[in-house]
Amino acid sequence: MPRLLPDFRAVIDGTAPDRDRSIDVARLSALLVVMFGHCALLLATITADGVQIGNTLGAVPRLQPATWVLQVMPLFFFAGAAAGVHSWRDGTPWGTWLFTRAQRLCRPALWYLGAWTVALIAVRFTMGAESAAALGPEAVALLWFLGTYLIVLAFVPALARLRSARAAALVIAVLLVVTALGDWARISTHTLAAGAANLVVVWLIPMVIGAVYAHRFVTAGRALIVAAGALAVQVAVARFGPYDVSLVVTGTERMSNVTPPTLLLALQCIWMSSLFIACAGAVRRWAQRPRVWYLIVVGNSGAMTLYLWHIAAIAIATFSLHAVGLDAYDPAAPHFWRNIAIRALVFAVVMTVMFLLLSPLEHNPLWWWDARVRATGRAATLAGALICAAGAALLLMAKYGLGTTSGWMLLALFTVTVVAARISAGRPPARREAAVTSPAAGISAR
Repeated sequence: MPRLLPDFRAVIDGTAPDRDRSIDVARLSALLVVMFGHCALLLATITADGVQIGNTLGAVPRLQPATWVLQVMPLFFFAGAAAGVHSWRDGTPWGTWLFTRAQRLCRPALWYLGAWTVALIAVRFTMGAESAAALGPEAVALLWFLGTYLIVLAFVPALARLRSARAAALVIAVLLVVTALGDWARISTHTLAAGAANLVVVWLIPMVIGAVYAHRFVTAGRALIVAAGALAVQVAVARFGPYDVSLVVTGTERMSNVTPPTLLLALQCIWMSSLFIACAGAVRRWAQRPRVWYLIVVGNSGAMTLYLWHIAAIAIATFSLHAVGLDAYDPAAPHFWRNIAIRALVFAVVMTVMFLLLSPLEHNPLWWWDARVRATGRAATLAGALICAAGAALLLMAKYGLGTTSGWMLLALFTVTVVAARISAGRPPARREAAVTSPAAGISAR
């Protein structure tokens, strides 16, 4: 019988001595906050009129300031950039590097999209087109992260070439100005599309800070000063600017800070990422403990599984508890918070089972998709560009959902672009390129 979890001793002994464990802690900690945060935010019940859905932050606005602590998505991008800079090697074709990262990221997403495609087709023929159209957006809304992440990963090779904290600060300053201009365009035109570029611009900010951390450009003390300054500016912007307080979706926003991201969220990216740098030494020491490190490794080994399937696990927990009369829908009802806590416990059990069953799909290579990446030159560049296009398709799919004509067209576009990227990435070097980069020629691949 195959092992469901890796061997404890193999994990401990197999960890490289120079591995920066704080990056792994940042990624998994942020993921757990997101998962249990979503579990607590969902208000749901079933009535004679069907499923009723709400948002705890929309129903209890006084809780919204807590999102300044619980909005931890910047740490995902911070950790991704830090890990990416460590893995980058000069001379590697940009597109080859990006596609190799995409292989690992997209593998569980391909399974996820395949499962939901089958499910929505079944819903379409058993419950009607309206039911499929209603369920489709919920199925793929969380893919905004993967779409954005694939795009911003493309900048990691450039970030690996940063040479000083001053250069990084200049890049961040430019990104903040562009973010503010995006907000101005969005407010003045009253259209979300005017600020769409901020979906990439804002999430590049923690990527830059992640690269700063990987390069060791700043000390913990300086990072703490930056964090305090950015937080102070964020408070002032929230107090005197046009922004809502909440940094996550509430369902009652006047101006969402996340769709697309705003200057307020950009400042959150700065202080949260900088604060993590200030705490990284203590985090690394904590992660040296064998049992702690084992759990961190296991969790990170199925991070995409946890992210992709946690909404389904929350739904299973929520409606299972509804069946036994333990709804958490009305915050004013007796025992509401007790029922939220019970839901969190049931969710943890359901998610653990799903993790054990589904995480192998994250590791088992897919035929053809996981074949060796051999392209160089234009073929490699094309593969990278196509991965960015696939990320854009995922972003739009998250916006429009599956189950509709637009959603299916975007799924087709995503499929075509990743297949084309795979074909381009698998292309062997042209004869002339092979002669130039061959070790036998005595010329460096740089």
